[in-house]
Amino acid sequence: MPSPTADSPWLTPSPREVATLLSGTTARWWLSGGVAMDHWLGEAIRPRPNTDVSTTGKDLPQLVADLPPHLSAWVAANDSLVAWADADQDSELHPVRLYDENADAWALQVNVEDGIDRAWLYRRDPRLQLPWDRAVLDVDGIPTGAPEVQLVWKALRPRPEDEVDHDAILPKLSEEAVAFYETALLRIHPHSTWAIHVRSPFAPAKASWNKKRPD
Repeated sequence: MPSPTADSPWLTPSPREVATLLSGTTARWWLSGGVAMDHWLGEAIRPRPNTDVSTTGKDLPQLVADLPPHLSAWVAANDSLVAWADADQDSELHPVRLYDENADAWALQVNVEDGIDRAWLYRRDPRLQLPWDRAVLDVDGIPTGAPEVQLVWKALRPRPEDEVDHDAILPKLSEEAVAFYETALLRIHPHSTWAIHVRSPFAPAKASWNKKRPD
C-alpha cells in the first residue's frame, strides 16, 4: 500500500467530487479558500494547487471517522507526517491532509475553524462572528464558505495571487457582504494592505461609512 510524503502530488477534485467524497459524514464541513470562491462565482478565477475544505474542531474527529476506505487522514508533526490514528489527540491537529490511496496522491486539505451551535467564529479573533447560514452558503447543493469570509482569511498577509482573488470577488459581493468585509478589516486586520482602500476617502473602493449619504 502506498504511503504519502510531503512531496506526493495533489489531486484537484471538483466541488461535486468533494461532496461525493464526504457524502457519508454527519460532520459539518464546507468548501473553503480559493475553491470556495471559484464555486460561488461559478468560474475559476485562477488555477488552484489543491482543494480545501473546512470543519470545526468539534466535528473533525467525526469527519475523519466517516471517510471512505481509500482516504486516510494525516497531520504534520515534528517535521514529518503522522497518521491521524497515531497523532497526539491532545494537540492541535490542523491542517489535516486526506490521502487517496487509490491515486497515490493528496486529495483534500481540511482546515479547522471555530464555531458554536449558532455561529461561525473567526479563529484568529472570535469577536468576528456570523450565523452559520451566512458563513456557509448552499451553492448548488454544496456547502460553500461565504466569499467575504475567504477574503478576510486572506487579508492578514495577502500574496500576489490573493490580490487576483480579491479583485475578482469584491465587485460581486452584496452590500451586506461588503459591510462585513470592511468591518472585519477595520476591527481585526487594520494593518492589512487591503485595509488602506477601506480607510481612505480617496480610494476607488470607498468604505460604506465614507460614501455620501442622500440629503
